Amino acid sequence: MERRSVIHVDLDAFFASVEVKKAPELKGSPIVVGGDGDPKGRGFVSAASYEARAKGVSTGMPLKKALKLCPGAAFLPVDFASYETESERFMDILRSFTPEVETFGLDEAFLEIKTSSGVDPFPHAVEMAKDIRGRVRRELKLTASAGVGPNKLIAQMASEAGKPDGLVVVMEGEVEAFLKDLPVQKLWGVGPKAGQRLNELSIHTIGALARTPALHLERNFGPVVGRTLHEHANGRDESPVVPFRGPGSLGREVTFEADTADGHIIKETLSALAGDVAGRLKSEGRKALKVSIKVRFSDFKTIKREKTFDAVTDSLNDIRPAALSLLDSVDMARPLRLIGIMVTDLIGGR
Repeated sequence: MERRSVIHVDLDAFFASVEVKKAPELKGSPIVVGGDGDPKGRGFVSAASYEARAKGVSTGMPLKKALKLCPGAAFLPVDFASYETESERFMDILRSFTPEVETFGLDEAFLEIKTSSGVDPFPHAVEMAKDIRGRVRRELKLTASAGVGPNKLIAQMASEAGKPDGLVVVMEGEVEAFLKDLPVQKLWGVGPKAGQRLNELSIHTIGALARTPALHLERNFGPVVGRTLHEHANGRDESPVVPFRGPGSLGREVTFEADTADGHIIKETLSALAGDVAGRLKSEGRKALKVSIKVRFSDFKTIKREKTFDAVTDSLNDIRPAALSLLDSVDMARPLRLIGIMVTDLIGGR
């Protein structure tokens, strides 16, 4: 019988940590990253150090508000080039352990370990998580939190519980105890609106949510969300780890700051990602035979679509229309959390 365990690894305060790596004198200071770095401008907070978060600064907040909450913070512009470089190095470390890596934006990912014949995969997963954290510290000079659990849901919540710079392991028999006393807002996928509605229904803890009949939740949240809430509150999550990148590939993906159903925003984002990938192909003197897109919905279900070109190409005029046509084939009944694009079967290179 096949058994699985899942590791979730998340770089701590990633953008801010990269900025400290670039300017060590900022270590220990509150840091706010957003827009062009002008706190009096119209930008929004993309990331904040733990010191800034302690003052109430949060992602998505207007920079002007962040300045009022934390006037002594260092306000810095977003430097995506640096973050992407560090992200690539981080993902390379993860893929050196296993090809079963599902990226989740620039700074976090899931890894899956499967065993057969009833062998317990947890000891191996725990040692792997320790080794990954050690390599991130040594090679990247960054810290990472990790969680190990029987599925993606529990692994992610475990890593969140270990922040910053911690490792939390939740065995199969410990899931109920781990979840039951946590506030419902801590359940992966429960946003502010859903959390507020649950509280209005007198459901305040994940344990209480787990005991609530699924039909009652479906009536209040709809069949898909209601059923997912019930499953997750009981620690159940059958979603697989879906690798998206591999050797001989180039890709980009973006996690939206808030789940979105805005078709214009989604298509514009995918179009921009396609432009970036096509540009990288040209700069490296490579061409691709296949293009894929990845879509992650608000309930964290992830799907992929793939198309093979008639001939290898590095042209945006081929890659962008193909990606958008793949997007058109996706049922967009739910808001999106993440979108990504990848080209594979590459030839050439300088």
